[in-house]
Amino acid sequence: MLPAEGSKLHYRLIGFSFSDVERGSYTLQIAAGNYNSPDSFRKNIVVSLKTNKTKIVAEVPFFGKEYTWRVIINNKTGDGAGFHHFSTGAVPFVDTNIARLRILKKAEKYKDAYVFLDGVKTLYDMKGRPVWYLPDVGGVGTPPRDLKITPQKTITFLLDNRAYEISYSGNILWRTPAPDASRKGQGGGYHHEFTRLASGNYMVLGRKQVLWELPATIESKVLDAPGEIIVHDSASNKYYQKMELGTVLEYDKAGALVWSWDPSEYLKGSDLYNRRTAEGLFDLDVHENSFFFDEVDRTILVSLRDVSRVLKIKYPGGTVASAYGGTYKPGTREVESPLFCYQHSCKRSGEGYLYLYNNNGCHLKEHPKLTMLTMPDDHNTSSKKVWEFECNVAGMNERNPVDSVFTSGGNVVELPDGSFFASMSVMYGNLFIVSKDKRILWNAISERWSPTEKNWKVNANYRASMVISRKEMEALIWNDGLKGQ
Repeated sequence: MLPAEGSKLHYRLIGFSFSDVERGSYTLQIAAGNYNSPDSFRKNIVVSLKTNKTKIVAEVPFFGKEYTWRVIINNKTGDGAGFHHFSTGAVPFVDTNIARLRILKKAEKYKDAYVFLDGVKTLYDMKGRPVWYLPDVGGVGTPPRDLKITPQKTITFLLDNRAYEISYSGNILWRTPAPDASRKGQGGGYHHEFTRLASGNYMVLGRKQVLWELPATIESKVLDAPGEIIVHDSASNKYYQKMELGTVLEYDKAGALVWSWDPSEYLKGSDLYNRRTAEGLFDLDVHENSFFFDEVDRTILVSLRDVSRVLKIKYPGGTVASAYGGTYKPGTREVESPLFCYQHSCKRSGEGYLYLYNNNGCHLKEHPKLTMLTMPDDHNTSSKKVWEFECNVAGMNERNPVDSVFTSGGNVVELPDGSFFASMSVMYGNLFIVSKDKRILWNAISERWSPTEKNWKVNANYRASMVISRKEMEALIWNDGLKGQ
């Protein structure tokens, strides 16, 4: 019997299952409140659904309430049917007086889809109603990042420097090993993106501490300056700079690291090696913030935000096949002729193009864009834009006019029909679906009530994602993950 007697659920969209002691047709009845008598139960029924199966998904109206349910078989009166009880939990983010997803344009397509917002740890339907929230998994209360459904119909996210996979009902199915400087590439923990692959393995961005030898031409006053970034090897009289580089890590289901990549070899052989501070130190905090593993093409895209570049890496070889974006010349720190700036969320489209959320941070007072480009394999052939959408959608400037550069957050996902679902940068709060012919098919804004200012403020979400259909949603509900993935 599900939900189990006395369960406290962190969702309103619930899978009910029951035994088939008598075959036939079934009627699920749910009453608001806790009852054990037929009369009281009947007076408070809020859901009544018929089915010819022994399981059904039903939605109860409220969080923070008690409910009673029973199943009537073959249209019998049901007074002798057993009563079962559960309740729904409540957290501030599902209180629509505190946080809300305000719909600015009703959905024209994907009307039965659902949207994860990591900033509020909540899953909404397309009408802006919360239906699920992330339960406590031992974190310290910071918002998760990259909350999304997997190909295996589980949920993954990053939280407090760990990466987790859970079931819909909140069972922890898998998590990354704790950050450990003695392990390859894991000294700084995990960040930005975590994905379960179709193969069943897991891929996540990590950090690695490195020491790079400094050129002898650097002035001694820089080398002798106090701080933690310079290491002197007295035996060789050489100086090294401490740096942290982003890595890509792949784990198997047992938690073993089976593949990794770090950018050291690429950076040392690229134009970026010449990117230096005014004092001559390496300026190579390129800020890896996204990856996409093309399991068919066997390549990985990696976004380097702070140098406005995307790399295409051969898997498993690890060599960089191509680089897309701006270039640097010695003596400068700025990108030349960028096709995109401070980007997030790089992916490969169904037609083989690179697409990304272009924060457009090098153009002051311009809007972010969704940008799609060619991906030539020839290092001598430049990438070209094939489609672009300026994210100037209704509601985005109500409280955040375009007067600064927004380089944090934002993502975009191609949907099965070729349209795009996008979540805008942290300071905007908008989520929308746009068609290839640039029609807005749905638009909403995430907001939080400010008791001090007595108005609604834009809520910061790093990323958002979709469960694209009721069918996929029900697969997520029924796959509790206990049988293993």
